[in-house]
Amino acid sequence: MAVLGLQVVFSLVMFTFLHKLAPYFSVGRWLLSKRLSRYLHPTNDELKQLSSGNQPGKTTGQTSKAKRRAEQRRNAASAQADKSESFTVPRNLPIQLDQALVEDIDLVPLQFYSEYTWLMDFSLCSLVIYVLTEIYFIITPHRLEFNLSILWCLLAVAFCVRVLASQAWIYLRTQEGGERILLVTFTFFFLVFAMGVLIVGDNVIEFGIEEGYKNFSTSATKFLEQQGMTSHGPVSFLTFKISLAFFGMLVGTLLTFPGLRLAKLHVDTLKYSQDRKITQLLLQINYLLPLLLILLWVKPVGRDLLCGKTFSKVKPVFYEDQFEGFRLLLVVVMCGLRILLMPKFMQAHLNLAHEKIESIKKESGRITNIELQKTIARVFFYLCVVAIQYVAPVLLILFLTFLLKTLGGLSWVSLFGETAVSFFTPTSKPGMKLPKLGGENSTLGTIMDSAAEFTSTLGDIRGIFTPVWYRGILNFFLWWVLTVWFSSTSLGVMYYSQNL
Repeated sequence: MAVLGLQVVFSLVMFTFLHKLAPYFSVGRWLLSKRLSRYLHPTNDELKQLSSGNQPGKTTGQTSKAKRRAEQRRNAASAQADKSESFTVPRNLPIQLDQALVEDIDLVPLQFYSEYTWLMDFSLCSLVIYVLTEIYFIITPHRLEFNLSILWCLLAVAFCVRVLASQAWIYLRTQEGGERILLVTFTFFFLVFAMGVLIVGDNVIEFGIEEGYKNFSTSATKFLEQQGMTSHGPVSFLTFKISLAFFGMLVGTLLTFPGLRLAKLHVDTLKYSQDRKITQLLLQINYLLPLLLILLWVKPVGRDLLCGKTFSKVKPVFYEDQFEGFRLLLVVVMCGLRILLMPKFMQAHLNLAHEKIESIKKESGRITNIELQKTIARVFFYLCVVAIQYVAPVLLILFLTFLLKTLGGLSWVSLFGETAVSFFTPTSKPGMKLPKLGGENSTLGTIMDSAAEFTSTLGDIRGIFTPVWYRGILNFFLWWVLTVWFSSTSLGVMYYSQNL
């Protein structure tokens, strides 16, 4: 507790909140329940009445609450009750699907429900801890403590990668359809793409990988020499770039289907909001913001243009330090906008049930009742899968941004100038020397000497991984996630726009 101080208190409070209050409140459930409406599939009795030419009775405003609640959940109850009964009906039946608000209890049996709620709740706790820790480090006049919010951000990134990997593995195991072929194709495409990007120097795309590698290699060599080991340094720069390209390929594999899913949601949401100009404007901004962020890392387009290096007589929009803060804040704004628009995208997915039934009506022939009901119920059943594919890349980008800011030694307030940075950057107090509590041969003195030596070694190891190193690595991965997600989304938008 003395080493980490109030950060442990923040973590314990958030852990207690996550453990005790999660069964009663979940931000994931809150985003999906009571604000979305789903389509209910017709029961067997209704299908029989329609097939015989009779119109089924409709519920009215005077229907009792108990009956209405049963009506809302019939797609789950009737599927079990009528599981053994199978018959065929004409495809062109005049079916009118009823709608019902999504309730908390409706989400529980959905696929990937537990993964979705855990990811959202843990991310919220990590966000709160990160904000409190940032405030704490602004107030405290020292930086000797380990920033515990880094651990929470790393865990959030790990959970995002894990849930995306589990979904990608399902697509990879699929025997039917073209999901496996599509995934393998995009995997090799992103491998070649990553190699091409890494060939480009830092003077074009400013990751800072070369500077970070040189800093890391020099520090690691000095540390090994201090330990009495002879070394020519870590792996070569070419091997290092090949490793980055391999990890970039894996990231591209994980974000292929989330990007294609976002493209489908974007096209459908635009279609359903044609009469709402403000919503359409927000949707287009939401789609194009990643492209703007990608271009901000391209030095001739981003830093050189906005900082006045391209044209000598043009007044710069930002100074060098302000540009870094502007880029970070714009990433956070993009993530916030995508979370804000999430209910609209999820509603566009639920509306697929109505589109599917209208498509079936245009076909000739007959269809079984079970197949018809599954076609409609399947849309709602995969709601949490779609929600994860939408929100997991957003959270991945958000926490990579937090890691870049903290580990890279950047500042949120650099956008407001040097005065704001100096005000929010605490000055370090002079180091305090521990009193000599024992003689040279005493046990306590030996323990204190060992502790001092261990602290010195830890400081040397920490000196290997400098902010320059972290900036190079995290800049690349943040830019790469944005690029991969936007690329797959753009390809999907072109595909789905042609099939409207």
